[in-house]
Amino acid sequence: MVFDAIKTRDDITRWIRAYFDGNGPGCPAIVGLSGGKDSSVVAALCVRALGVDRVHGVLMPCGEQWDIGVSLDLVGFLGIRHSVINIKAGVDSVFAAIRDGGLEPDRQAIVNTPARIRMATLYAVSAILGGRVANTCNLSEDWVGYATKFGDGAGDFSPLSRLTVSEVRAVGRELGLPAKFVDKTPEDGLSGLSDEENLGFTYDVLDRYIREGVCEDARTKDRIDSLHVSNLHKLVEMPYFEPSGAGAQ
Repeated sequence: MVFDAIKTRDDITRWIRAYFDGNGPGCPAIVGLSGGKDSSVVAALCVRALGVDRVHGVLMPCGEQWDIGVSLDLVGFLGIRHSVINIKAGVDSVFAAIRDGGLEPDRQAIVNTPARIRMATLYAVSAILGGRVANTCNLSEDWVGYATKFGDGAGDFSPLSRLTVSEVRAVGRELGLPAKFVDKTPEDGLSGLSDEENLGFTYDVLDRYIREGVCEDARTKDRIDSLHVSNLHKLVEMPYFEPSGAGAQ
């Protein structure tokens, strides 16, 4: 089936409006802006659905961010309000407290903690403005667990989580976003590597496997399958104990 980017753009626009009508009439969408395609497309969709006065962008560098200018350009292009909140002091204080507690942060903690502090920051802004936090993950990244649980994997509503990277880009073009927002090389902004370097395969390969079930390289297929299975816990409801018996309330 050929992907219809115009229909999808319009369908998501209506879906966002319906979400806010039922979950926050009149309140703003809070969107963390990285300068990448996902946050750019989500912000543009929210503007289309709600209007510029009901979208608030939040830029969250961790110290110096070499490409923060892209996010600032997006804010200007869309005409939305924004805040720049540097999270470095918060990240440093958490790691200092951990070391005071006798533990040394490993690579996983160093990469994931800033993402969780960013999400806490978005919810603080949301509380101040009475808004709803946008999740900006896409299907390709979710499929292989390329998101931080309770970090960028969290949010109140998720416009792109059923669209692959190639589909997100197509929607972005139909929104009229300039190429620098849609085609910018995706990276996490924390590890110094591109997303594809971190994953070990391209999004084109991953997207084709998701949509068509075709992956010509057996080792890549095995890696995708392994990542998908091992990261499913990020996408399902938290397991909980269900008491039984006459005394259960």
